Amino acid sequence: MTDYFTHAITRKPGENFAQGLTTSNLGMPDYQLILNQHNAYVESLISIGLDVTVLDPQPEFPDSHFVEDTAVVTPDIAVITRPGAATRQGEGDTIAPVLARYRRTAYIQPPGTLDGGDVLMVSKHFFIGISERTNRYGAEQLGKILEDYGNTWETVAVGERLHFKSSVNYVGKDTLLVAEEFAGLDALKDYTQIIVDGTEVYAANTLWVNDRLLIPKGFPKTKKKLESLELEIIELDVSEMRKMDGGLTCLSIRF
Repeated sequence: MTDYFTHAITRKPGENFAQGLTTSNLGMPDYQLILNQHNAYVESLISIGLDVTVLDPQPEFPDSHFVEDTAVVTPDIAVITRPGAATRQGEGDTIAPVLARYRRTAYIQPPGTLDGGDVLMVSKHFFIGISERTNRYGAEQLGKILEDYGNTWETVAVGERLHFKSSVNYVGKDTLLVAEEFAGLDALKDYTQIIVDGTEVYAANTLWVNDRLLIPKGFPKTKKKLESLELEIIELDVSEMRKMDGGLTCLSIRF
């Protein structure tokens, strides 16, 4: 069982958010629509009982509303990351003082790179994806910090996906929601797995928060499978985040 959350940090998208990094080819995102979708996301976290901090936009960092990539927070420590995309390095400077109110902090150092989207916490075990954004130096630095607090960890190759949590997420009840290409992964064999249909791979980025599931709207096959867990499901439209290679987990740091 993973730990329950009481707080979340989010960041409002800036007017220039469409200048961020993307490979989606899903069209030009709309600023007013992403604001509406982000507000609905925040309201959902509040409805679950989380104390949500909404930070101001960072215009110098168009991707900075994807705050999850800037820190890995455990019950013991907040690790400020060093994002793998050069244009995002520096986003953590304003996250660090906010997290310092709640946790002692540590930092990933060069040549290490680490995106929070590559780190999945399941109780005291951590999966760390090796991707274009997270390298082995960064993963090993994080792993050593985690070990100091009695945690275990292992690395997993992400392959063509942007982040590990683009394909694998914890959904409660010792269960992982898993994209098809990760289904046979030995590292995941100890967990019950719900396999996402290949036509709905984006839905693998589903967010478990305190026995509720926030899922992207428009993926009926995945929703039906998740209903077997008998948890409350909250569907959210994240079309504009998807256009910028983002999803539900990316939009907050939960702790």
